[in-house]
Amino acid sequence: MSIFTVASRYAKSLLELVQEQGDLDAVKSDVEQVIAVLKSNTEIQAVLKNPIISSDKKRSILLAIFDNKVNPLVVSFFTILVSKGRADILLDILQEFIREYNEVKGIVNATVFSAAAMSEANLGELQAKISKEVGAKVLLKNKVDSSLIGGFVLRVGDKQVDASIAGKLQKLDKYFVSQGV
Repeated sequence: MSIFTVASRYAKSLLELVQEQGDLDAVKSDVEQVIAVLKSNTEIQAVLKNPIISSDKKRSILLAIFDNKVNPLVVSFFTILVSKGRADILLDILQEFIREYNEVKGIVNATVFSAAAMSEANLGELQAKISKEVGAKVLLKNKVDSSLIGGFVLRVGDKQVDASIAGKLQKLDKYFVSQGV
């Protein structure tokens, strides 16, 4: 079974449990904090993925870091994951939980790549247009890619709009090649 499938099943289980208890937004916030800690500390990730380190040691490390800092339900979930031998994919499960949360809440992630950082006003305007177009709340991130020369590339889900100068030059180059010029 693929990591994605396993992560998705555990994430859905946590989401359903949290929805039953009515703490969805609070747990989502806690999960984001845990993701930030795990991403910023590769040593913790290495310990969780190491098959030589015992489950008890992994559990005690997670409890030492997160107990009384995140929702008790999240801590209990960690304990279950460790006992099932799934500590190695904890980060994948938590990231999938956020994706599932966004789906339940009707939130769409979008990324705009631009040659230079976009102003807050431009990002807000673009976010509003995307939100209107997709009919959902949009979380828009701006990433700088100087190879675009100018313009932008917008990714919303599995769709992409290339309005960059580099993209237009590539299309022009393909046209000339196809015409034998």
